[in-house]
Amino acid sequence: MNHFLTYRGFGFNIASVIPLRELLVIDNGENIDITIEMADLSQMWEDLSDPDYDPYFVIYENFLLFHMPNTAIFLIEEGKRIYVSPMNDVDEDTLRLYLLGTCMGGILMQRRILPLHGSAIAIDGKAYAVVGDSGAGKSTLASAFLKRGYQLISDDVIPVTLSKGQTPYVTPAYPQQKLWQESLTEFGMESGKYRPIVDRETKFAIPVVHQFVDEILPLAGIFELTKTSNDEIQLLPIQKLQRFQLLFYNTYRNFYIERAGLMKWHFDFSAKMVNHIEFYQIQRPTSRFTANTLTEMILDTIQKEANVI
Repeated sequence: MNHFLTYRGFGFNIASVIPLRELLVIDNGENIDITIEMADLSQMWEDLSDPDYDPYFVIYENFLLFHMPNTAIFLIEEGKRIYVSPMNDVDEDTLRLYLLGTCMGGILMQRRILPLHGSAIAIDGKAYAVVGDSGAGKSTLASAFLKRGYQLISDDVIPVTLSKGQTPYVTPAYPQQKLWQESLTEFGMESGKYRPIVDRETKFAIPVVHQFVDEILPLAGIFELTKTSNDEIQLLPIQKLQRFQLLFYNTYRNFYIERAGLMKWHFDFSAKMVNHIEFYQIQRPTSRFTANTLTEMILDTIQKEANVI
């Protein structure tokens, strides 16, 4: 018989048969928004998958079925239910990577919540998102803000909603960062104190419970972090039409959007965001560690915007 534990994450109460130790445990009496349970999905995968079209994903509007070889088959339905069909000998750490990543990205889009790929930091009562490709340095930059006393809202998947007045808000995800060994070294942190991420021996899970925001905050700005071979750091404002492209490109698992029939929703959502917040691109050199310098630059930019207002 399935035994559920109840957690709080991404703004939801989640009942799961798989322990989610990254999330905050809550009272079992709470109303449940999302359930995670085991099921045999092998026949469903065999019936619905088309390896010639996509060997990993089957996508409909409110239905996401995907198969990670040697790991599990996952099913996400109606923004409410996640079913997991594990392969032999797969460990819970590996399952949690997909549950808190791809599965939650699917849940959010099925609920028409925009999942941005990046880290979100609370600064003076507002949320600021750092987005970009994997390896761009998003989590490292967020960690530099934490070292200065600021708070984390989300790392990896940023849930964005719109108020009735069309103001974008960020909902806290869960109190953990993922940092590479190089970043730990730069910050004077000992990797032996932290748990390695599965299949990433030099990337570690960093709990940040005491520097985690537990309230929804208005999103005031987005900084897209990119790498450059030049030695100069550049911070450039992003104009209106480019903002749409930035939001689409930096939506978590953006290939889901078109195949789920969500292109109009994503465009309408983006159109409501682009006039409410500021957008910037930061080009950082790969030749040196720049997180502390970028932190100063972003804080200075935020202060200048506040003075203009």
